[in-house]
Amino acid sequence: MRTTVAKDSRLALRKYSFYRSKIVNPISDTKCEYWPDGVLVVQNKKIVEILSYSDACSKYVEAFGNSNLHEFPQGVIVPAFFDMHFHWVQDDVRLMPKASLLEWLEKYTFPSEAKFKNKSYARKKAQHFFKRLVSVGTLGGACYSSVHDHALDEAMEAVVGDVLVGNVLMTQESPKSLQQTAVKAITAAKRGMKKYGNKYVLTPRFAIATDPHTMKETASQADKKKIFKQSHLSETPGEIDFVLGQYRGMKGFEKVKSYTEIYHKTGMLGPRSLMGHAIHVGPDELKLLKKTKTVLVHCPTSNAPIKERGLGSGLFDFKKTEKAGVRWALGSDIGGGPFLSMLDVMASFVAQNRRAKDSGATFIKALYRATLAGAEILGVDKRTGSLKRGKEANFVVLDCPKGAYKDAEGLLHALIGQTKKREHYDQKVRGTFWQDEALFLR
Repeated sequence: MRTTVAKDSRLALRKYSFYRSKIVNPISDTKCEYWPDGVLVVQNKKIVEILSYSDACSKYVEAFGNSNLHEFPQGVIVPAFFDMHFHWVQDDVRLMPKASLLEWLEKYTFPSEAKFKNKSYARKKAQHFFKRLVSVGTLGGACYSSVHDHALDEAMEAVVGDVLVGNVLMTQESPKSLQQTAVKAITAAKRGMKKYGNKYVLTPRFAIATDPHTMKETASQADKKKIFKQSHLSETPGEIDFVLGQYRGMKGFEKVKSYTEIYHKTGMLGPRSLMGHAIHVGPDELKLLKKTKTVLVHCPTSNAPIKERGLGSGLFDFKKTEKAGVRWALGSDIGGGPFLSMLDVMASFVAQNRRAKDSGATFIKALYRATLAGAEILGVDKRTGSLKRGKEANFVVLDCPKGAYKDAEGLLHALIGQTKKREHYDQKVRGTFWQDEALFLR
């Protein structure tokens, strides 16, 4: 249906914004829409349609004349990114030496998080981090804060977009500077749920650090309020051995068979549950994750070999996960992951799997799992996550390498797969737009 714009209605013309660039719109693991020279048409903060430039010139000639055309001749527009697992309070330790998960936590991560006890420090760090998050194009996902209520408040004040944030709960096997009583942890979680509603995500750090009573009590409250839950699952064999030995000495858990079963018994699994990593899970665990509709979050840059600045935890088997019918998406796991950009995460996902001779790890798949898949998991895909008609104009403009590309995979390979220095991914965003407002422009 042809859109008509009254020539004498200057007010109507101002409602349109036009963004000309290459455009890539993820649809699924195997499909992306691609416009080599497209125009994203926006009106009243919503996407109207995407057209080729020549068609847009014919259809919106009067509106173009109103100077609402923003051109990015060396750019590519994609949906804003979803980072489904990251720790904003670990930004300072992301490049610290990493030998093993538990040692890295004890030596670097916990001391760094303890600094957030200072309110002015937490405020300054939050303002800096979440500006940086926008600058790399991330406007959705799930984030871990520290144990401190005021750090959560500062993060909620600074964050933009569809990002859930939760304060970690730590009641056992934790340093004195961070450990809470069960009462204090439960109170903190209930405060977060009451104050922030569905922007809050219940966040027991992991089963090692959070006692089963605290998890059961808070998970029950979260389920009643339809609030998301998140934690870590089976990241390393050493972690699994530790948690099983720990819980088999607790009443009611003597015969527990797996890490996943511990979370099931404490109410932490479910359709609104996000479990980070899940590298070392067996067939029975996958069946339980499928049965409970739990979501897994793959963090390739964090799990990467130590020589690639990861923790060396192993390679997530996405094919086995999909075959089992378990949902999953991508996350940076800052600071286990060394870089904040989801472009770096996508590149690592493809590269690691290709080294393992898995051809199914395409750049189209990576983009889908870093955008629309996250929106679908959080239940916001009807209004964001892709560049579909009627959705909010939430998108990123990226620097595009010069050249002609016949399809989306070729363009994404040039954009993501041929960057020589990983630090450069943070500089690839030219603009981040939230509801048609430029939050960041380079």
